[in-house]
Amino acid sequence: MAPLTAIVIGSAAGGGFPQWNCRCPVCELAWTNDPRVTPRTQTGLAVSSGDGRWTLINASPDLRQQIQATPALQPRGLRQSPIATAVLTGGEIDQIAGLLSLREMSPFTLLATNETHAAVAANAMFSAMRLMSRQTVPLREPFALPGGLTAELFAVPGKAPLYLEGDNPVLDSEGEGNTGIEVCTKDKCLVFVPGAAAVTPAMRERFMRADAILFDGTLYTDDEMQKRGVGDKTGRRMGHMPIAGADGSLAALRGVEARRIFVHINNTNPILVAGSPERETVESAGWEIARDGMEIVL
Repeated sequence: MAPLTAIVIGSAAGGGFPQWNCRCPVCELAWTNDPRVTPRTQTGLAVSSGDGRWTLINASPDLRQQIQATPALQPRGLRQSPIATAVLTGGEIDQIAGLLSLREMSPFTLLATNETHAAVAANAMFSAMRLMSRQTVPLREPFALPGGLTAELFAVPGKAPLYLEGDNPVLDSEGEGNTGIEVCTKDKCLVFVPGAAAVTPAMRERFMRADAILFDGTLYTDDEMQKRGVGDKTGRRMGHMPIAGADGSLAALRGVEARRIFVHINNTNPILVAGSPERETVESAGWEIARDGMEIVL
């Protein structure tokens, strides 16, 4: 079997980088074309075993732009797309809105938990997806992807999508609404967790046997957005654990030997800046910073 190939088609958090309405210190560098930063689109992944068929993992609002930037995802002929399936790890806007860019009469299969399917089906716009077949995937049950790949969705502590969270949301529930995905060949596995409020023992055990991990790198510190003056919410209020601190992801994943990559990086996060102290701290701990177009071959 050919190697498992993953392409990071987008690596930023919701809103992208620079964010369209933001001139925080990090976005300022991007708007002024500072060479220390590189613009990024909203997070998404594409995986394949080399047979020409690709699976999208999440579909951000930037999906059309991402396809234009990724030759492997571009059409091969008249209405012939290599995108065969899409898997959703949740129902946030920046995970599902790009599905509408796939409505132009090319069939594909959408796989997700029952809860995420319900969130998509509740929006009448998605009824335009006439050639999108839907398949429900239970948690912790392996399922097949094109090219002989196998995958499994697993619960990750988090919260409901913003438009569904209500007045008193549970911020670290474990259920069908927020998941990670493990994609495997016969002997290699990649784990993708774009949003996590915590790392559970079960998650850490899964990470310990993985070959590569793409993990939630939304904020460097929990109060980052407050200190930047761009929002009132902490990272944990948004369902994202910080990178730094005794209870951050650097500490929680210390000792995991897989290739480790931060993804879903917010526009305020200083790890986006090459040479920053925060970037150096992350890299000295053995982590990489995802960038659009990054290719991972296992």
